[in-house]
Amino acid sequence: MAGRDLRALFSSNDRRLEAAEAFTNRQGQWELVQTALGEHLATLASASFDVEDLEVPRNNILVFHGTGGIGKTTLSRTLEAALAAGTGPRPARWGEPRWPARPTLLPIRIDLARSAGVDFERVILTVRLALAAHLNRPLPAFDIALRRYWEHQHPGEPLEEYLSRGGLAARFGKQLPQQMQSALADIAQALLLPGTIGSAIGQLTGALTTALRERRQTVRALAGCARLADLLDAEPDLDALSYYPHLLAFELGQLPADQAVVPVVLLDTFEDTGTRTHRDLERLLQRLVWLLPNAFFIVTGRGRLQWADPALQGQLDWTGPAAWPGLAGQAVPGPRTAGTPAGAGRQVLIGDFSPEDCTGYLARRLTRDGQPLIDADLRQIIAEQSHGLPLYLDLAAHRFLELHRAGHTPAAADFGADFPALLTRTLADLTPDERHLLRAASLLDAFDLKLATAAAGLSHLAAASRMVERPFVRHDTFALWPYHLHALIRSTLRTADDATDDRWTPEDWHQAAVRALAALGDQWQTAPGPDRRLLVGVLRQGLALARDHQLDLGWLTDAAWAYTDDYVWEPLPLPARDGADEHLATAADALAALLSALARRQHEHRSVTVSRLDEILDSRLLPTELTDLALYYRAKAHRDLGQSTASRDGMRQVADRGGRLAADAARGLAHLARAAGDFPSALATAGTLGWPGRGHRVLGDIHFAHGDMNQAAAAFTAARTEAEQHANRGEQAIAQANRALAIAFTDPEQAADEIALAEQLLAGLDQRATALTVQVAAIARSAGSLASLEGACALRAEIRTAGITSAEAVLELVLALHHAAAAEPDKVRAVVDRLRNLAEHGDYAYYVDVAHFMAGLPLAVSPTTWLDGPDAVRARWKQLVEDRQARIVEQQ
Repeated sequence: MAGRDLRALFSSNDRRLEAAEAFTNRQGQWELVQTALGEHLATLASASFDVEDLEVPRNNILVFHGTGGIGKTTLSRTLEAALAAGTGPRPARWGEPRWPARPTLLPIRIDLARSAGVDFERVILTVRLALAAHLNRPLPAFDIALRRYWEHQHPGEPLEEYLSRGGLAARFGKQLPQQMQSALADIAQALLLPGTIGSAIGQLTGALTTALRERRQTVRALAGCARLADLLDAEPDLDALSYYPHLLAFELGQLPADQAVVPVVLLDTFEDTGTRTHRDLERLLQRLVWLLPNAFFIVTGRGRLQWADPALQGQLDWTGPAAWPGLAGQAVPGPRTAGTPAGAGRQVLIGDFSPEDCTGYLARRLTRDGQPLIDADLRQIIAEQSHGLPLYLDLAAHRFLELHRAGHTPAAADFGADFPALLTRTLADLTPDERHLLRAASLLDAFDLKLATAAAGLSHLAAASRMVERPFVRHDTFALWPYHLHALIRSTLRTADDATDDRWTPEDWHQAAVRALAALGDQWQTAPGPDRRLLVGVLRQGLALARDHQLDLGWLTDAAWAYTDDYVWEPLPLPARDGADEHLATAADALAALLSALARRQHEHRSVTVSRLDEILDSRLLPTELTDLALYYRAKAHRDLGQSTASRDGMRQVADRGGRLAADAARGLAHLARAAGDFPSALATAGTLGWPGRGHRVLGDIHFAHGDMNQAAAAFTAARTEAEQHANRGEQAIAQANRALAIAFTDPEQAADEIALAEQLLAGLDQRATALTVQVAAIARSAGSLASLEGACALRAEIRTAGITSAEAVLELVLALHHAAAAEPDKVRAVVDRLRNLAEHGDYAYYVDVAHFMAGLPLAVSPTTWLDGPDAVRARWKQLVEDRQARIVEQQ
């Protein structure tokens, strides 16, 4: 479906160029129209249908709403053409209509835009003129009332002149005045009135009213309209005119079957009928819909119709879901599901174009000699930037034409900026408060009413509650913040040149960003309890605001600590900075990079983490306490890589400062002492750590190294319980994974349950090292009876990819248990060689000792300082092997 684009036609001398107003398939909306019309026709055919029943609920309406430029008017025009006499042109994919040939559908499209100058009087005349042109017969009850109204409200102005001057006669013909005159003449004759009818309309209506009340046989054709006399008695003003559609409905109901017609009135640009506080025209239009139940109305506008809202009682005549059941719900394109009542879901949000529809639109929008003027690659780029918004596509087509006319070959770079016209169209029908709110909300990825109101600096929620009902605001009930702006609208608000009268200055944007950041912090700080989802959400939005608007960190510092304390490590991706290089320029840049590096380390080699943290520390942008955070995690990464000296220097530096991570750094030093085989130092430090330094977990690691798995499991259980008491799920998962590993050495059956619990605690967390520990535990519980080592080889490769030396050392220890239990001393020696290679820098050399102990191999001088001497440790590890061998024999 396409019409000529006159603006484009007059933009080029190239007569081969074709600029068409391309219509892109709206199959889902067409299906809804067919379904709704089918239900309406079924209602009209029902024996219970009574055109004069003013109490039955109305389902004779379908509403399409959506943001400006989404294609509502194009859809309205296409529906008008497709419905014309059932044979009008329609998109090929729409197929044939599903309704019967009789009664005839008569589409009547009325543009309610302010620029069209349409008032209620013109709406009524348009409907009657369309019927006059189609039926070519008078409708007496309505025509006499309309004639009386006209002569009273337009004295000395013949209706014929008005219709010609307003263009209605050219659109519909001049039949109406003649039909009205014929109706009046017939009534005058029936009443035996003398004189010229045209000059005696008052006398005629008075006589007719008397005759109707006296139930005379001469007016029996009109006597069936029970309220005609009352309407003729009423003052013929605009209010009375709004009730005349009842007379029109009566007359349509009297038509013979072969002349039966169902008007389909398409009311476009409905948002221009008024505001939420001035509903005068809307009230009159609602009467038209209610009082004309045998017509069907298709409304297109920017907002939903609120007629089903009981709160409008008093502003409109019929309100609430009982009156308008179809307007209480949102329609979903497609076939109805079983049990869906007729008339349900008559509010339809017009969505964005699909990517395929976008490129198809551009291909048809501008052509030369029948071929697309815009090449396929550029069409794809423009389609992606449009986010499916038809208005953007149309504006891009005109930009392409302007560049083409200037002799420039349009390229992707020419379409990198947003169109200010998008902004103008979006703001056009918003109140000042709503425009203010919209700009403030564009700073946020998502928002709720309170957040948007606070960002805008308003003291009341009313404007926000109105704004979120606009079609450019998307709603997700299950999101942390339920509302977000259409992506292209948001981008345009933030980046396009704003030429509106109430545009914001750079300082206005800065102050709104300050308010938005403070509001996010307030939501997090006043939450009733720990809320990890909220924490991550405010960090993502807050860091982006602070980065893009050069704001102080404020509450973001505390939020960063809360993020790291739980060891959960959800990704914290931030959108790219608008038009700027991705370098560290502010403290917010550095903090965002730091938290991102800590999360990403779960998915990349620890050497990459070290490089990222080096860059952050070298920038010197972080305050001292957050510098400690970067130093500590760089030291942890060094430790994972087996770089003990660098790790020890970093941990000691953090511990000596006495900041928030001093206890964690002390734990890190204890781990380093254990890795070096200095168990007395590790034990001495563990006793000073407590919960802040995760002392129980450090004790568990020490007992595990000594082969005392019962003590290790008990320590890890205590660590898990303590973490649970502090609502730290990440620490619970770490402690449980280590407990599962310890028990896997002693009790494979129980270990299955322990591993399952660890996996349960890990669900939804992003802890790579802990997940690797659980996988090692799964191999340990099958040690001695492993049918294949493919799983162990794959796990070793995964560990090396992560760059976690300690995890690889424990895996080799498990393989030493397997080969020792299977009486494979040569393979144990191969494990020992791999462990020696891992320990070449001095760390985890005690695992070489343990491998010897398990296999009963002689051991030369060892640098390890055991707590109770090597003989006791050898005995415990050897006993673990013997117990595993006995278990294997029992199971055979």
